[in-house]
Amino acid sequence: MFKPDVQGFYDPRTGSIQYVVSDPGTGACAIIDPVLDFDEKSGATATHNADRLLAFVAERGLNVVWILDTHPHADHFSAASYLKEKTGAATAIGEHVKDVQALWKDIYNWPELRTDGSQWDRLFVDGDRFTIGGIEGRVMFSPGHTLASITYVIGDAAFIHDTLFMPDSGTARADFPGGSAAALWRSIQAILALPDETRLFTGHDYQPGGREALWEATVAEQRSSNSHMVRSKTEQDFVALREARDRTLPMPKLILHALQVNTNGGRLPEPESNGRRYLKFPLNALPGAAWT
Repeated sequence: MFKPDVQGFYDPRTGSIQYVVSDPGTGACAIIDPVLDFDEKSGATATHNADRLLAFVAERGLNVVWILDTHPHADHFSAASYLKEKTGAATAIGEHVKDVQALWKDIYNWPELRTDGSQWDRLFVDGDRFTIGGIEGRVMFSPGHTLASITYVIGDAAFIHDTLFMPDSGTARADFPGGSAAALWRSIQAILALPDETRLFTGHDYQPGGREALWEATVAEQRSSNSHMVRSKTEQDFVALREARDRTLPMPKLILHALQVNTNGGRLPEPESNGRRYLKFPLNALPGAAWT
């Protein structure tokens, strides 16, 4: 099996990991889940994370052929649009982003939002194949965290976004609009059916106990020691565990900011007559308020 080079870039502000995945034989690469910086206190945006990826690509002499999002993120803005401007690479996401767009179009009362996925160059369906140089990639539909989540299996590496976290951190939440703990269980079972030696790369790490950030474990390691999966012998066990945990979690602080950008392919709102861009923020749209 082909072994791509994988470099992870951790963003401590959001706990997100961004990846540059490259074919050592050709220098072709893909960027997965890039972060556009956003400070919710000041409303400032920046491209520090994305520029760090571009600097790495330039230093290694790589050629970006894909900019891939695993799903519309709820805790950071996607830098896909910015990176496409800089590299000309094709952008892609799963085809069920259209379902997420339709859901959030209603929440935002946003009649102008196109809900056909045309903000990306390609919409992947389950089982689709693509190439990064001489390495083949395969798409697995992995819903549960969101309606649109997909996993990218590239050679011996799988980019599993918000399904499994590192073994000491369990699994991802499934209580966002369109989420499903039962669907997440089934997606995780498909991921754990990959060969034991497959390298699994997570979408987030929140450094439990203050440990250093980590984002890679094998299928065998996740199967034997993931703190949620070893306690869940059945789908019913997992759904009960996951839903109980989700009831204790507040909504991510950026969810209402981020989905307006990420359902539009990482594009910020267009400037208004005064030259400024504005986010629309619906009140009382989601449960999970934390008052204490």
